[in-house]
Amino acid sequence: MIKERLEDYVTTIPDFPEPGIMFRDVTTIIEDEDGLKMAIDELSEAIKDVDFDALVAAESRGFIFAAPIAYNMHKPMVLVRKKGKLPRETISESYDLEYGSATIEIHKDSIKPGQKVLLVDDLVATGGTLAASAKLVERLGGEVVGILTIMELMGLNGRDKLPYPIYSLIKYEGK
Repeated sequence: MIKERLEDYVTTIPDFPEPGIMFRDVTTIIEDEDGLKMAIDELSEAIKDVDFDALVAAESRGFIFAAPIAYNMHKPMVLVRKKGKLPRETISESYDLEYGSATIEIHKDSIKPGQKVLLVDDLVATGGTLAASAKLVERLGGEVVGILTIMELMGLNGRDKLPYPIYSLIKYEGK
């Protein structure tokens, strides 16, 4: 059954991964052919007037949403992956997580100086992954012109770390 709004395809799991957290599961959008089509159509519509040269997608759910958009808009898609997963020469950026830290990498030759880049991920939460991705792009001479996501968890204040236009389809007030 086709649902009217994209948020109707999101499943909310209370108290996961810990009490008090309302986990918003984006995989239920992907698992439904109508939900996935709606998501790609709405993401594409949200950025139709954005001037960009390439999409930079964060591992791994960012890949799912960026690939069809890159294909439809005839733009390249650049991967940002966890440390040690890319085969060519890379640069890396470490950032803090809620419990620990992580390091992501990008191929050193993936972004050209002056290239306008749109970052893509499934959600803005604390902003750590997207901020680190933006730093990688900027270190290579690229310009981040925006961030595209399905969801934004407003209660985690990730937007505060991201001084770029953010195009989020669904905004949740809590965490």
